[in-house]
Amino acid sequence: MIEFSHFDESGASRMVDTSAKQETERMARASAIVRMAPEVGASVRNRQVTKGNVLEVARLAGILAAKKTADLIPLCHPIPLTSVAVDYQWLDECRLRIESRVRCIARTGVEMEALVAVALAALTVYDMCKSADRTMTIECIQLEEKAGGRTGHFVRAS
Repeated sequence: MIEFSHFDESGASRMVDTSAKQETERMARASAIVRMAPEVGASVRNRQVTKGNVLEVARLAGILAAKKTADLIPLCHPIPLTSVAVDYQWLDECRLRIESRVRCIARTGVEMEALVAVALAALTVYDMCKSADRTMTIECIQLEEKAGGRTGHFVRAS
């Protein structure tokens, strides 16, 4: 049976005790894809959305979200982040890939911070463009890489 660290022996929820762990450098990368109509994608790329520069607003939302992860996910530890970056890549005229990179020196990892960053950045793109395209989708939110800590280095296979 798989053991989940967020439950004690009786099945009660708990925040994992990390006090005995060493502080080490931690890093995580996550990604998400926003699929939208080609004309909406063109408007975003050309900065023609009336609400403003969609990608810069979404970048700030992602950074803020990473910093607020412990307020959003009940059993996450508050972590002093040393770096948060949110970047974009157009895969084609309809698909925007969002990637976050989060770093810290802490006793626990930053995977959740990286995942929350891309999720909120994607939701911000949706919010800013929904009046033009209600069929947008947010797809494939996933951890791409994590480094540091007891479980070592993970990189998602292509």
